[in-house]
Order: sequence, then C-alpha cells, then structure tokens
Amino acid sequence: MRQLQLPAYEFNEEENQFRKEVRAFLHEEREKGTFKTHADSWLSGYSSEFSSLLGEKGWVGITFPKEYGGQDKSYIYRYIITEELLAVGAPVASHWFADRQSGPLLLKFGTEEQKNFFIPQIAKGECFFSIGLSEPNSGSDLGSLQTTAEKVNGGWLVNGMKTWTSGAHHSHYMITLCRTSPRQEEKKHAGMSQLIIDLKSDGVTIRPIQFLTGEHHFNEVFLENVFVPDNRIVGEVGNGWAQGMTELAFERSGPERILSTYPLLEEAIKILKENKDHSGLAIIAGLVARMWSLRNLSIGIANLLQEGKDVNLAAALVKDLGNEFEQYVAEVVRLLIPTMPDKEAEVTYSRLLAESILHGPGFTLRGGTTEILRGIVAKGVVSA
Repeated sequence: MRQLQLPAYEFNEEENQFRKEVRAFLHEEREKGTFKTHADSWLSGYSSEFSSLLGEKGWVGITFPKEYGGQDKSYIYRYIITEELLAVGAPVASHWFADRQSGPLLLKFGTEEQKNFFIPQIAKGECFFSIGLSEPNSGSDLGSLQTTAEKVNGGWLVNGMKTWTSGAHHSHYMITLCRTSPRQEEKKHAGMSQLIIDLKSDGVTIRPIQFLTGEHHFNEVFLENVFVPDNRIVGEVGNGWAQGMTELAFERSGPERILSTYPLLEEAIKILKENKDHSGLAIIAGLVARMWSLRNLSIGIANLLQEGKDVNLAAALVKDLGNEFEQYVAEVVRLLIPTMPDKEAEVTYSRLLAESILHGPGFTLRGGTTEILRGIVAKGVVSA
C-alpha cells in the first residue's frame, strides 16, 4: 500500500501578521455592515462589490505573477485569506472559481494572449468564471459527456447542455469540457477539450436550479450553435481531460471543504458558553479537535501546491473527510441547542442552522461525489 504523507506546516511571523491584517479588515467591514455572516458563503454569497473590494486589496489572485496583476505570493498566503473569509462567512462566491481554479488553469495551460486578457481582470475581482462539467446523463462519469464542439472556419460551434453549473447567472465566462472528436469506447476520456465560452454569446441559455432554501446558485446551461473563436481553446485540443483533472485538484484542496459550516460552529460555542453548558462544550471540543486535524491536512496540501507537487490523491481524501465533517457539525449542534431553523430569522444561530442543514446535502456532491473520491483514493493508495 502506498503511504500518503502530508507535510506539517507552521506559519511564520510574517504570515501571522498578514492573517491579523486580513482579520482586522474583515472585522471592520462586517461592523460597517458591508456584509452579514452566512454559512456556506463561498458557494452562495454573491457580491461583485465585495469581490472588487478584495481585488483592490490585492487579495484576489494573490498567487498570480505580478506581471499579470497578482502579488506573486505563496499558496500559504492564499490559504490564510481563504480561511479568514470562510470564518466570517463573507460573500465571496462571485470571484471564487476564477481565483481558485480558472486563473491557475490559464496560467498553466493558457496562451499568452489569454493570460494577458483574463488574469488581470480576475485579480481585480471583476471577472467571474463558472465550470462547465456535469451534464444530465454525465455526472460522476464524465467519460460519457455528450456536449460537442465542431470545428468551423475561425473557431468552434458548441452544442449541448451543462447542469449543476455554479454561478453561471453571475459569471462572465464558463470553461467548458467538450468533445472535439468522437468518443472511443476503449478510450472514453480521449478527444475532449476545454473551451472558454462567453456566457453572453448567442445561443447560450441559463436556467436556474433552486436550493431547498429557495436560493438560486446552480444552473442548467443550454448551448445551441454557440460560436467559440480559436483563441479561446485552453491548452491543447484533445487534452481537456488531463487539464480538467489538474483543475479539479485546485477545486478540491482548499479549506472551503472543511469550513462551510464553521460560522454555525462558532455561534454554537458562543451560546453554550453564555449558557454555561459544560457538557455541550465537551461535545463541541470533539468537533474542534476533528476540525483542527483536517485543517492541518488541508494546510499540508497548500504546501504541496506551493512546491508544485501532484495533490490529486490528497485533495480527494481531505475533501471527502471535510465534507462529512461539515454535515456532521449541523447534526451535532442542532441537538445541543434545539431551535427552529429559519433562514429569515433575526437570531443568527437559527439562520445559520437553517442554511447549514438545507445546504448540507450538496456538500458531498459538488466538486466530486463521495463515491468517486473514495474510488480515486482506493486506486491511488494501491501500489502497482
């Protein structure tokens, strides 16, 4: 069996000082009423104004090279920003995908023209991306996807449908996995390519899929003879599957897979302390210990990313464990502090509890289902 080892990491003085700076800024903005804390805010909290505000601070695309508008900082700095944003439940969904994976994907595989056009806009918090992967009959098994891109003069004509597309109604572009050559049964992942689709293009139709809360985050995206110019192919034609797997490593590796319900946990601790409920706090201590262990694993992945190492296996494992933990937080605290969940409540705990419970079913689906992730881990740890 292959051993999976993630390096331990201890933040240095400069990084700890940066954390204090981010935390102070967010505290000030929340006190000013710029935003209100929500659970699962990285997926459902949209505010283009707040994304632009972070862009002005240089905190979107902080790992991007300076020549493209970034700060050329380490993934540890990005990790610090991410943790602090999640801890206060800030509305960061608008820029999240572009900062987390679309930007790094373009930096790794994109042309110089693509980098110069997209990356500075992303770093300003002004250019938002969605990811076009899942289809109605092709979710976990993307080898069966049917969206096609046919070569025409000067570009490609795209036809098909994508579903569960996060934030497409707010995004400017969608990096879309398509078939650019017919499927081969023996090589079902061959012949795929990634195209950057302008979501304002003729032939694009976006329809909402609502959460149990009534919120609109997911979408169906219909593509009917959508023209995509040649300069919007990402990387090599036919290499889309390999590129997409690289992108998914960025998607699965962050603390958002652990901390979606952290604001609820923090609010529960506050209430239990006020009530002097020592037995309840003892139970919560178990959750905090589990979270701290997962956090250390997640930081280890950030360190591997900084070193340019492959994190596919580690990211799949930590995402699986993290998603299970996020759901468990809501299950534990609702029994410790009984209340009627109400997403419209003035009482913060009731609102966060409702958001956590109703968003919870999606945690183990988005970014790769639990079954798929465990398959990746099982295959990865068995030596040849």
